Amino acid sequence: MSNTPVIAAVDGSEHSLRALEWARKEAVRHDTGLLVAHVLPDHAQLYAGRRASLHDASEPQEFADPVRDWVRSLLGDDSTLPDGVTYEALEGSVAEALRVIGSQARMLVMGSRGRGGFASLLLGSNSRAVASTAACPVVVVPHAERGAHPDADAEQSAGRVVLGLHAAETPDDVLTYAFTEAAVRGTTVQVVSAYAIPPSPTLVMDSPFAVIPPEGMADEGDGVPAEREMLRSQTERLAPLRERFPDVPVEQAAVPGDPAGRLVIASRAAALVVVGRHHPRRTAMSLAIGSVAHAVLHHAHGPVAVVPTLKDDA
Repeated sequence: MSNTPVIAAVDGSEHSLRALEWARKEAVRHDTGLLVAHVLPDHAQLYAGRRASLHDASEPQEFADPVRDWVRSLLGDDSTLPDGVTYEALEGSVAEALRVIGSQARMLVMGSRGRGGFASLLLGSNSRAVASTAACPVVVVPHAERGAHPDADAEQSAGRVVLGLHAAETPDDVLTYAFTEAAVRGTTVQVVSAYAIPPSPTLVMDSPFAVIPPEGMADEGDGVPAEREMLRSQTERLAPLRERFPDVPVEQAAVPGDPAGRLVIASRAAALVVVGRHHPRRTAMSLAIGSVAHAVLHHAHGPVAVVPTLKDDA
C-alpha cells in the first residue's frame, strides 16, 4: 500500500458525502490509505482552545464531533473505522488547514460547495481557495444538481479521462496525472486542445469536435491547417507519455475557440476532467487560478482535477 493517502475533505453535508464516496473508490484504485479530514467549526475550535489554556480536568477529553460520528457510521461502525481509513479533525481556516494537510497527499477530494454555501453558488469559496493553493492535485466533485444527461457531443468522452492540454504550456505533472488516472481505471485518455482561427462566416463554433486516434494522424486529413498543426503539436507532446503508459489508449481532439466550453461538455460523461492550475509563467507565489481551470470548475457536471505546477509551487 502506498504511503501517500487520498484525502477526503468533509463537513457532513450531502456535497461532501459525494466527495467522500469518490475519494474512497480512488484510494482503492491506487491501493493507498484514505484520510478523512474535517475542519472543526469555530465553536469547537474555541472550546478546544479554552480547555487547553485553562487545563480544566473536569471538562471532557473530547468535544462532540458529529462529523466524526457521521463518517464512522458511513464507513465502519459506530466506534471504529475500517483498516486503511483514518479521520482527523483540523483547526484553523478551512482553506489553510486543508492546504497544509494536503502537502503530503496523493490528492485532495472535496465537494463543490460546503454546508454553509448558498444554493445558487456553482462553486464554494473554500473549494476555489483550496484548488488555487494546494500543493497536491485537488479533485472537486460537483453536487447532484449539477449532474446532466450526456448529449451526443458528451458521449464521445464517456468513461474517459479528459485532459485539457495546451501543447506548449501545460506542465508535465498535469499530463502524468491524467495518464496515471486513466491507467488505474483501464480507460482512455482523451486530449482536448483549442486553436485560434480568424472569424469566418462559415465557421460553426458549436459543431461537434472530431476525436482522432493516433493512427488517424498519418495523413493530412480534412481538417483546417490550424487544426492539423494543433494535432501534430499534441502528438509530439504526448509521445513521452505514450512510451511511459503503453497500455493507455489515447484519443486526440482539436477544437476551435474556447477549450473550457468543450471540457464542460465532456464532463457530462467523462470519468474525470483534468486541467492544469495556472499558467506556468506565473510566479510561485501567485494565488491565481487559470481562466480555463476557473471556468471548468464553475460549470463542470462531473469531477474535475486541478493539478498544480509542482516546480512553481516548491
